[in-house]
Amino acid sequence: MKMFDPHIHMTSRTTDDYQAMAAAGIAAVIEPAFWLGQPRTNAGSFEDYFLSLVGWERFRAAQFGIRHFCTMALNPKEANNEALADDVMAMLPRFLEKDGVVAVGEIGYDDMSAAEERRILEHFELAREFELPVLIHTPHRDKKRGTERTLDLIRDAGFPEQLTLVDHNNEETLPLVLATACWAGHSIYPNTKMSEARMVELVKQYGDERIIINSAADWGVSDPLKVPKTVAAMQEAGIGDESIETIVWRNPIEFFAQSGRLDIDADASLPKVDQSRLWEGNSVLRGQDPRIDG
Repeated sequence: MKMFDPHIHMTSRTTDDYQAMAAAGIAAVIEPAFWLGQPRTNAGSFEDYFLSLVGWERFRAAQFGIRHFCTMALNPKEANNEALADDVMAMLPRFLEKDGVVAVGEIGYDDMSAAEERRILEHFELAREFELPVLIHTPHRDKKRGTERTLDLIRDAGFPEQLTLVDHNNEETLPLVLATACWAGHSIYPNTKMSEARMVELVKQYGDERIIINSAADWGVSDPLKVPKTVAAMQEAGIGDESIETIVWRNPIEFFAQSGRLDIDADASLPKVDQSRLWEGNSVLRGQDPRIDG
């Protein structure tokens, strides 16, 4: 079964992770723009990061047979640095038009501040301009209230719900999202957010329509194999393969294909690997023999 991890921060992961993910059946990933772990000090660091998402990371994933796409945005946590945020918002349009960028995101609330809300609305306008869907982060603290406020803002702004993926849901927030036309993402995490067992129960209760799962793996305690591990848990619980494949393959494709830039379909074959290729003179290898698929 081919799998899609539509929210994973591969910049923070190693080539060993790419190898393990490919071996487990992950054929495609989406990497949302993320924060650094510490405050960025100038807009140039954003520019280099955005360039890496559409350049080196896309190349690095392909070296292990994985299709890589990304989403671009000012991260919610960094929206509160007003001066820096202005510079980042000004540079976003030239990245939103690039190949492989399949949504605006991740945007949303962190502290639920006025500055964050203003930037959400600005991102909505960019999404309209570039005809892209939107990936929305829901806050780690006070998640239910943050999700309710997010859904109200989408409605008040008149942004199309079917073009909106509301992520990091749990048992409290999923029914709120499914009561709209928005899509519902779930981040499967060690110890926090959503576990495999909890996700199984949600699928049993709500089915597979507009349901998406991801690992949201980054530089913190996380696991880039949470999608295949959740697939195994669903199979063990007796959930049918067709429903599982809808959740981990067809649904993310259907949602992000609304960008018109997801050059992959439900029956797409995996890309051939040629590790003799270089990206701006760089290789993923360090003297090892390259893998070259025939």
